[in-house]
Amino acid sequence: MSYQVVILAAGMGTRLARPLPKPLTELRDGRSIMQQQMDNLQRAFEGAQRVMIVVGFKLEAIIERFPEATFVYNELYDQTNTSKSLLKALKASGDGGVLWLNGDVVFDPEVLSRVKPLIDASQSFVVVNTAKVSDEEVKYRLDEHGFISELSKQVVGGLGEAVGINFVAGQDKAKLVRRLAEVGDQDYFERGIELAIENDGLQFKSVDISDLYAVEVDFAEDLEKANELF
Repeated sequence: MSYQVVILAAGMGTRLARPLPKPLTELRDGRSIMQQQMDNLQRAFEGAQRVMIVVGFKLEAIIERFPEATFVYNELYDQTNTSKSLLKALKASGDGGVLWLNGDVVFDPEVLSRVKPLIDASQSFVVVNTAKVSDEEVKYRLDEHGFISELSKQVVGGLGEAVGINFVAGQDKAKLVRRLAEVGDQDYFERGIELAIENDGLQFKSVDISDLYAVEVDFAEDLEKANELF
């Protein structure tokens, strides 16, 4: 079995104010954020993974460092958000489900061990952290059956935060693609998931990794936190 993985790395990362794409930010052990992700994927899937990276801002820097990957170019990287980068990747993917990561997430290798059984079972999911709920982060709520019902920064009374690691099963992918095409250029991909849940009945499980670490690096203090944890 092979595993399709997408890393979203097209953005300019202006808040971190680095000259290179944010996924190439160096961690304390000398690896970049994306290299840490690649190493985690190799450990979890033992070479059975096929990685596609969505590039845009200074794409050459990423392509040069990860020649083993395939690449999709979001030529409107400075005008669109993650919904359109994910849309391009899913349309370019092969049959079957797709695991996708935000390219700025430093995470515990055990996260992938925890979600792998759901990938093998073709169950769509969103990885979450219930230890904290910050206003500026993407939050979620569950329906009466335990599946995600709301997923956005505007959620009131959120149960936790989405950490930027997600999976869409093969049987759900076409519907998510359709909804991602409908949302606005500035929408995050979570809006597409919400529409697919609301209109198409897609069921995304929440996978709690609060006992593990996962840090989305937007600011310098996030980078410091990531370096403390891993």
